[in-house]
Amino acid sequence: MMKFAIAISLLLNISNNVSVHSFSYSNTLSRRANTIKLSSTFFADDIDKQTMGYQAGKAEHPFAKRFGHLAGRKVKSVSESMKDFTEKLGTIINPLYRSMIADIVSTTHLTVVDARFTYDKIWALGLISSMEVLLKNYPEKDLAARIVTAFTESMGFDENTVRKDAASISDWAATKSGDDVAAALRGEGDSEIAAIAKAAKDDEFWLYSRFFGIGLMKLMEVTNTEVTVDNVNKWVKTDLGKETSKAENDLSLWNGVQNKLEMMETLMKEIEIREKKKQAERLEAKAEAAMKKAEEAAKVVSE
Repeated sequence: MMKFAIAISLLLNISNNVSVHSFSYSNTLSRRANTIKLSSTFFADDIDKQTMGYQAGKAEHPFAKRFGHLAGRKVKSVSESMKDFTEKLGTIINPLYRSMIADIVSTTHLTVVDARFTYDKIWALGLISSMEVLLKNYPEKDLAARIVTAFTESMGFDENTVRKDAASISDWAATKSGDDVAAALRGEGDSEIAAIAKAAKDDEFWLYSRFFGIGLMKLMEVTNTEVTVDNVNKWVKTDLGKETSKAENDLSLWNGVQNKLEMMETLMKEIEIREKKKQAERLEAKAEAAMKKAEEAAKVVSE
């Protein structure tokens, strides 16, 4: 009986200790939860004070008033555009061209998803000109054409429309001088370039993009205007009335890409020459072997 009483006493003590510890642990969790809740509320209030209650797209600013309705809009990611391009192409790209193609897909994506972006025919000329220069010496011509198609479609454009628009601007400039294009960029006349320039001048949030700059450089080539920093600055800053730093950078980049492509062309020609030389040597070896075999056969017959 005494042993039973002692056992009961021990169980009660253990139960009490567990209850005390459980209660203490529960209180600790509760205090931590309240602390986190208070901290979250504090930080939320602090952020609200620092931002003065700002909400995306609701600011009292011309930019927000124009583009505020796009706040929260689902925007296609770079990886989604790259995946779309890859699936449309359906094959691998020559390693020599892979990084340049990846760069042009990603940078173009970032341009076209920008709310300020507006498609125009100068931009179309820049796109087509870039792809033609980039893929001019691509080993498989049919694959080069497929790359352009996959690229334009993954950016949300119809290739035939882009090519038609590019040709329209280029054909107009082919009969004009550099001064005529400069005048059109000032908004003079009723040409398509003048219309594009007027729209850009009237838009305080007009977005300059790389293909637009390359389109202008192509117009310089078409009109036999020297493609220099000074001429780029004149056309973009003086005539069009827009900032020129990005255009200057794109000119340097464009020259660098062309130099790189020229080196690639030289390399590929050297590889082609070596392959033809190896093929000629193999054919010569086969011819010598066949001649030797024929001579041996003739010798056997004569004997």
